[in-house]
Amino acid sequence: MMGGSGPDLLICHATGFHGPAYRPLAQYLAERFTVWALDFRGHGSSGPAPGDDYAWSGMGADVAACAAAVGAERLYGFGHSMGGAALLLAERSRPGTFERLFLYEPIVLPRGFFDQPGNNPLSAGARNRREVFGSRAEALARYSNRSPLAVMRADALAAYVEGGFVDLPDGRVRLACSAETEARTFEASGGLPTEEASAISVPATVAAGTVITGVSNAGVFASAIAEALPQARFLSFEDLGHFGPLEAPGVVAAAAVRELLDG
Repeated sequence: MMGGSGPDLLICHATGFHGPAYRPLAQYLAERFTVWALDFRGHGSSGPAPGDDYAWSGMGADVAACAAAVGAERLYGFGHSMGGAALLLAERSRPGTFERLFLYEPIVLPRGFFDQPGNNPLSAGARNRREVFGSRAEALARYSNRSPLAVMRADALAAYVEGGFVDLPDGRVRLACSAETEARTFEASGGLPTEEASAISVPATVAAGTVITGVSNAGVFASAIAEALPQARFLSFEDLGHFGPLEAPGVVAAAAVRELLDG
C-alpha cells in the first residue's frame, strides 16, 4: 500500500517500470484515495513469469489477483501504457472488478499492428539497454541526461532508479526488469486489440498527451480506444508525452481524481 485514505485505487505501471516509480503520482492521489500499486511479473520486486511467458493475459491475471487481495467493495484503477491494457484485460475477465478506470495512453492497438517480424522497435531498443551500472547514483546520472527518461520529474526518476535495480555481490547494480524481459513484454503488446474493447463496459477515461516522440506513438490511438469502449471518454494533455504520469504527476493526478470521482 502506498498510503492515503478514501476508496481504494490500484496503480498499474508501464512496461519496464514498477509500482514505486509512481510514488510522486500516488502522493497526490492519496489525498482522495487509499492507493495501492503492483509490480507486474518480471518487473520490480516480482519474480519472473511462469515459463518466461509474458503474454499480456498474464498481466491481466496479475491485476485480477491484486484486486482480489485488496478486497475492496469499490476499487478504482489507474493504468499507464501496458498497465492500462492490463486493467482492461482484468475487467474483461471479471466484469465489475473496477468501479471506474483512468487509462493514460493504454496499449490497445488495432489487430495485427505488430504481427510482422521486426515491426516492434520498442523490443529491439529494450534488448540494447544497458543492464548493469556501478551504482544507482551512476544510473540516475545517466538517465537524467538521456532520452527517454530525462523527461521524468526528478523525484519520479529517483524513485524509478531506487526500486528498479537489484544489488549485485560485487557492489554493482542490475536492472530488476531485464532487457530480455522488457523486450518480450513489448513483443506481446497485441494482447488486447482495439476491436475487442467493445466488450468491456466499465466506465473509463482514456487520456493522452499531445507530444509524440520516437519513444512511443501510443497517444495517437487513444481517441480510437475511447470510441471503442462503450462507456469511455477521451482527455488530452497539452505539452505531455507518453511518460505524462511521471513527467507531471500532479497535473495528471488532479485530472484522474476529477474523472474518477466526479465524472
